[in-house]
Amino acid sequence: MSRGELQRQSLEAALGDVAAAVVEFEGVAGWLAAVGSSPVDPLGAEVWVYDTDLTQVLLVCHPWRGWVPPGGRVEPGEPPRAAARRELFEETGVVADLLTRPAAVCVRSYHPDHPATTLGLSYAAIVDRAVPLLAEPGQPVAWMNLDHQWESCFSDDPSRIRRHAQWLARPARSQPRTRVRG
Repeated sequence: MSRGELQRQSLEAALGDVAAAVVEFEGVAGWLAAVGSSPVDPLGAEVWVYDTDLTQVLLVCHPWRGWVPPGGRVEPGEPPRAAARRELFEETGVVADLLTRPAAVCVRSYHPDHPATTLGLSYAAIVDRAVPLLAEPGQPVAWMNLDHQWESCFSDDPSRIRRHAQWLARPARSQPRTRVRG
């Protein structure tokens, strides 16, 4: 199978998760309409890992992005959900089941010198804080209290992650999808 065909497989899996995501940021629908059926390279996938009390989130200290959720590039042919689980394990040593519904989708740049051209999918998981952590060399991993601000190159992430924890804590989570501009 060619690289383009593998990328298309990943994009098709991503589109299903885009449609199911709890919230959409940065005009994903318009961006996808402009991209059409062209392969998107790379896709990004991350996991917002919450503790069982929904008061803390597991973050990785990236060398130049700061504190960010575990995640990374979706390999051609890999479903984004599988990539998110793989990256979570590689960066933290945590094996977790992802919640059924993706948390969010956005279009962003994962490098400060590049334009926002990457479709990013955020998944969520809930794990016990006592789970052993195994960080990648040079990328510490830690639980962060959701009530505190943390340094990240993605300034909107802390509030987005907090809002999703609040959404998860609601007894009836059948709310419609939210589209957020900007």
